Amino acid sequence: MASSLVSARLSPTASSRLVVLAEAVVKAGETARLSLRRRTSREMLAKAPRDYQTEIDVAVERIIVDEMIKAFPDYAIQGEEAVGNRTAGPDAPIIYIDPIDGTTNYAWGVPHFGMTIAIAEGRSLVAGVVYDAMQDELFSAERGGGAYLDGERIRCADVGDIENVLIGAGLPVPGQVKAVAEETYFDAIKRLMANTAGVRRLGSAALSIAYVACGRLDGFFEDGLSIHDFGASALMVEEAGGIVTRFSGAEVDGKGDILAASKALHPWLKQGFQGKA
Repeated sequence: MASSLVSARLSPTASSRLVVLAEAVVKAGETARLSLRRRTSREMLAKAPRDYQTEIDVAVERIIVDEMIKAFPDYAIQGEEAVGNRTAGPDAPIIYIDPIDGTTNYAWGVPHFGMTIAIAEGRSLVAGVVYDAMQDELFSAERGGGAYLDGERIRCADVGDIENVLIGAGLPVPGQVKAVAEETYFDAIKRLMANTAGVRRLGSAALSIAYVACGRLDGFFEDGLSIHDFGASALMVEEAGGIVTRFSGAEVDGKGDILAASKALHPWLKQGFQGKA
């Protein structure tokens, strides 16, 4: 896709750096989209119980890494599949890549997965993209520059009426929940079921959090995530006027539990992890 076409899907003030991220993820998305099909267990690598890798995870990350090396030769790279990971100087920006966020969906042929790239400088995420290759939707954000979906500014929904909010939540595999007791986590989900318009488990944290940024979901939480999964879309939520913390309300530290929501809803969701009704 020509650079001018990709640029039109970003903020009018998007930096050249964000354009590179967008071009790379859209290019890699074609490979992911054309390769979607149900795979058998013999065709997948189990990195851990219920944690899968397909050959497309590797192929997509390779495409993105090659583009990052060309554009940012002095940046560190940290990809989830470790295809081209490299270190750099202590002050160098770090590029985080999750080539297929929602690999379980992808491996079973379910057409809902995200592809994400984020750049961090120091402890701050400064730019990121999330691409839905099947819907051809490009989410993007830069620190201080707002969040966008295909060139249109997006904002979190400002809905505080609990009966009329839709929440995304991860359904954990055994051992995934570590930030709170499993009972507390499942009680939080039951609380959603009892009080909200509904709960959705979409299978991609990156897309689910991006959906919070554009108002398709009012909030989302999950444990056991990494900055590769949520970095870009967490930046989008913040730039869209929302809040991203740990379950406790503490600052996110790059790995573990994530609670993303509109400002109107975040306090109520956080309360659900404190054993309160």
